[in-house]
Amino acid sequence: MTFDEARAQFPVLDAKAYLNAGTNGPLARATIEAVNAQNARDLVDGRSGKAYIEEMLELREQVRAGIAGVIGVEPPSLALTDSTTRGCAAVLAGLGLSDGDEVVTTDQEHFGLTGPLHATGARVVVVEADEEAIAHAVTPRTKLVATSHILWTTGRRLDVARVREDTGVPILVDGAQSSGAVRVDVGPVDFYTVSAQKWLCGPEATGALYVADPERLRVTSPSYLSQDAYEASGAFVPKEGAKRFDSGWIPSTSVRGLLAALGTRPEWCYDRAAETAARCREQLEGVVEVVTPPGHSTLVSFRPNGDPAELVAALDDRGVVVRELPGRNLVRASVGWWTSDGDLQRLRAGLA
Repeated sequence: MTFDEARAQFPVLDAKAYLNAGTNGPLARATIEAVNAQNARDLVDGRSGKAYIEEMLELREQVRAGIAGVIGVEPPSLALTDSTTRGCAAVLAGLGLSDGDEVVTTDQEHFGLTGPLHATGARVVVVEADEEAIAHAVTPRTKLVATSHILWTTGRRLDVARVREDTGVPILVDGAQSSGAVRVDVGPVDFYTVSAQKWLCGPEATGALYVADPERLRVTSPSYLSQDAYEASGAFVPKEGAKRFDSGWIPSTSVRGLLAALGTRPEWCYDRAAETAARCREQLEGVVEVVTPPGHSTLVSFRPNGDPAELVAALDDRGVVVRELPGRNLVRASVGWWTSDGDLQRLRAGLA
């Protein structure tokens, strides 16, 4: 598949320089066709019956295998969720943290991680987003390190495998800005989340959670899909592997759409995205202050010369879609494998 053929899958790119996959990726024509086809089928045939349920369960397994392949893990170790936030919450609740425990995190985390973290009641130690700072903050009370692989703010990539090895403490990784954007090697990481609506360009409310050792984590919010058998009291036998953490029934349209979205990715996607992100930095340097370190991610965050919100609105008027990061005086461009040099030129022209 050539670049032009791959890019042509996304109609929004005909009109806009769409640089916001860090929030929601562009939708491919095949994704919407799959969603519409499932809706049309359900309209005529309904959404019930043994054959229907079995088909949807099989599609879930195909999606599970597809996402597992993206982050390089085995499908049984992956739970299907509706968001990274849900995955983080499942881990933090399942660990049974209390006010006698500590969790080390960084000052650059998204609320999707810090919100569930605060709700545990554990002592939250916030440090600079740096591998050495994280390791230095670990004490005998530390039960978990919780951090992003790629920071949603600056685009810096943390060496999470190094953090796990240096601290010897379990680590929960927010993979929202890495899964599907860069090559991921989970390695010794204990828990890793996926937001499928971002760089995988799936429908909204789709995602996944990798659990290295499911037996170590309690099921605190069981869904019907968590169990193999249950009693009238509610006692149940959990499913094997990470399936016990599935957050519930994902709409059939979303399953179809996500499966189609996974099929749009060319084999050269990571190399192309990295090269284009590097060109984006080159285009912006000297025009604005770029804060993303070279070679770290497909996010390119920068400090604008004026008000960030006004700049984002002005760029949107010119058909350039980027994101303001509120309270941080930053604007973020998300560079995907589908991004063209023309998109980058439109961004630079809008800034100039």
